[in-house]
Parts: sequence; C-alpha cells; structure tokens
Amino acid sequence: MDKNLNTSSERKQNCSDENKCFELLESILDGEGTVDSKEMLNEKLAKCQPCFEHYHLEKVIKEILQNKCTKHMVPSELAATIRQKIQELK
Repeated sequence: MDKNLNTSSERKQNCSDENKCFELLESILDGEGTVDSKEMLNEKLAKCQPCFEHYHLEKVIKEILQNKCTKHMVPSELAATIRQKIQELK
C-alpha cells in the first residue's frame, strides 16, 4: 500500500483534517474500506506525514495484537482439572 510514496521531507507536516483522515485509515485497517477509500488513503499517505505515521503505527499495533491475541488450545486434562476445581469451590 505504501509503494512509491514520497519521502517524509516531501510530505506536508500538518494534516488539515486529521480526525476525518484517521477515521478513514482506521476503517481501512479494520477491513471496512472500499476501493475508492483505499485509493484516497494512498493519495493521503503520499502527501501527509501525520497520516503516514499514524497509519503505520496503527498497522503495527493491529498486527501485534492479532499475533498475540490468538486462541491457543488448552490440553483437555488441564481444562477438566480446572472445571473440577471450580465445582469443588462451589
């Protein structure tokens, strides 16, 4: 998504509509973006340093959360032991 983008020195350093831009990139990172909104984001990232930085920060955070918050299988014996201990406490 960030191929062929300008360097940070070529991007503007202040965003004129930060809230709207951040909402757009959050929706795209959440998988809710349309083709048009993705094109608009690409243009924005090429021109606006705050949006570029926010996008990449949010993308990394989302990737870390997805990797760390996955379900892991619990051994059935452990689950049975925990259930038994809970029943004993009741």
